[in-house]
Amino acid sequence: MKMYLKLTVLVLFIHLACTPLAAQEPASNEITPDERYRIIITSDFPPFPVTNSDPDDVQSIVRFLLYSNELDVEGLIVSAGTFDMVAEKKNMLAVLDEYDKVDENLRKYDAKYPTADALRAVTYEGKGNNNGINIEWGCGKQPVEEIIGEGKSSEASDAIIAAVDKPDPRPLWISVWGGPREVAQAIWDVKNTRSEEELEAFIGKLRIYLIACQDASHEWLMNEFPDLFIIESRKTYHGIFRSDSKEWAEKNIINNHGPLCAIYPPKAMAGPGVIEGDSPTFMHLISANRGINNPEDPTQPSWGGQYKRIEGTNHWVDGPGASTISKWKNDFQAEFKERADRCIE
Repeated sequence: MKMYLKLTVLVLFIHLACTPLAAQEPASNEITPDERYRIIITSDFPPFPVTNSDPDDVQSIVRFLLYSNELDVEGLIVSAGTFDMVAEKKNMLAVLDEYDKVDENLRKYDAKYPTADALRAVTYEGKGNNNGINIEWGCGKQPVEEIIGEGKSSEASDAIIAAVDKPDPRPLWISVWGGPREVAQAIWDVKNTRSEEELEAFIGKLRIYLIACQDASHEWLMNEFPDLFIIESRKTYHGIFRSDSKEWAEKNIINNHGPLCAIYPPKAMAGPGVIEGDSPTFMHLISANRGINNPEDPTQPSWGGQYKRIEGTNHWVDGPGASTISKWKNDFQAEFKERADRCIE
């Protein structure tokens, strides 16, 4: 009897040891479909090599695409921002061409990495100085009526409305890397075509994360909609600046890591190395996937920073400061390196 039990245990052990990982039970911390965060990125995205904007957007999109398996990406919007205030979808599509060269390798690690075609299908162009709207960089530079309003809708603002209108109970996170004109135009259209109750429901599904103050629509959103969920990172985002050096980026990301990582600029306007001032807009969702924080409560520490609530509003602004991001750099940089390695066989 004892010998029979020993043989049974031995056979069971061999069976488990030889069973492919994919056939075993998923890890207990697996993100279920209804727990995944819906996200739209809106970026003043430049061509590369960068000639008319800040290279940190290109840095951030590389990191974002390497984490796209963890999020439901419902839009990649090219908006106006920085110097030329142009919006050109072709710049984002060029990045997706590079992603297309590595996504099969990425799906060997996780089948949930989206295809390049799926991302191309949700890439939209906003409006800027290249297509009829004169936008000045920064706040307090022009009346908001010059950049949003009747006749100023775009395929990007329409896409935001369509995403919010989906029969999906999950909120929609919008990461604003440039000016928020497209978000503001979407809200303006709803405000002027729907009832107060419908506007309230629409706003209730939005979660907006703003980096700095880049055009007049930023002030309009903050001043006109106290109930709109907004994280306004005025300086806290500086905490990701120089998370690693130019040499680290060249060794661990840029060189010998495939076509997508090869476009990662070794420097940005704020200096050499890992700058990525826009990445905190989605990194708080990544840390939430690791059980570190609840993004619905920005007062909690996260990879995207820690914020304080403006009393009487649904707005959060800088709290303890940049250190609330920089203290996590060893963790998020180690993951960044690991994910860059996935791009090569």
